[in-house]
Amino acid sequence: MASNNNSSKVVTKQDITKLGLLSTFLQASFNYERMQAGGFLVSQLPLLKKIYKDDKEGLSAALQDNLEFINTHPNLVGFLMGLLISLEEAKEDRATIKGLKVALFAPLAGIGDAIFWFTILPIMAGICSSMALNNSILGPVLFFAFYLMVFLLRIVWTHLGYNLGTRAIITIKETSTLIGKAATVLGCTVIGGLIASYVNITLLPEVVVNEFTTVSLQADFLDKIFPNILPFGYVFFLYYLLVKKKTSPVILIISTFVLSIILSFLGIL
Repeated sequence: MASNNNSSKVVTKQDITKLGLLSTFLQASFNYERMQAGGFLVSQLPLLKKIYKDDKEGLSAALQDNLEFINTHPNLVGFLMGLLISLEEAKEDRATIKGLKVALFAPLAGIGDAIFWFTILPIMAGICSSMALNNSILGPVLFFAFYLMVFLLRIVWTHLGYNLGTRAIITIKETSTLIGKAATVLGCTVIGGLIASYVNITLLPEVVVNEFTTVSLQADFLDKIFPNILPFGYVFFLYYLLVKKKTSPVILIISTFVLSIILSFLGIL
């Protein structure tokens, strides 16, 4: 099994290093429909072409999968790219690759934000700013060196992800169905959490029962039955229009803005 895996390898260490550098394009075509998908695909495109060569159907499937929605942390995305490239190289089942991508991009975003944006960066900014205010050239130099180190670590994370995926190929193949289902469930859980966290729809109207009592449609009625039922319902309504009715995402976004403004003006939201 190990010799077969090695004989099928087409990706070199130089390719993975290049992938780590290309990961800087992650947010090159950021948009509200698929977030970082365009940059995510562009970064992996040279390796995908090398892996699939004349297999146009395989390359097409890989391109289509990598153009699906993704929003993760730029400094840690190399780990995910390296892991997925190792699975692409092994011609792993597409459902497993997609499932792992969906399952991992959100946790990586959370870890990266917590470590980089909320911890290390503020500490370094505070230290270096203090040095700069004291007329020390070391402040900006140290801050630049820190950012350079973070950039170069992209290569390290990419190699780490690729090597981890390569070592786990046999295990993944043996349990591909289980991993695919588990990753899908985790991905759905993450999406559900995102809906509850980022989509907020609150009804303002209140029903007057008597001169002493009023009932809020949101707090006293809907939230008692099913908390966040309105965000849940609206997101899946948009999903239905997007997938089943093939409605343009741009139209859905504009319609949401217009609907929000009108309902807010009327005092409903």
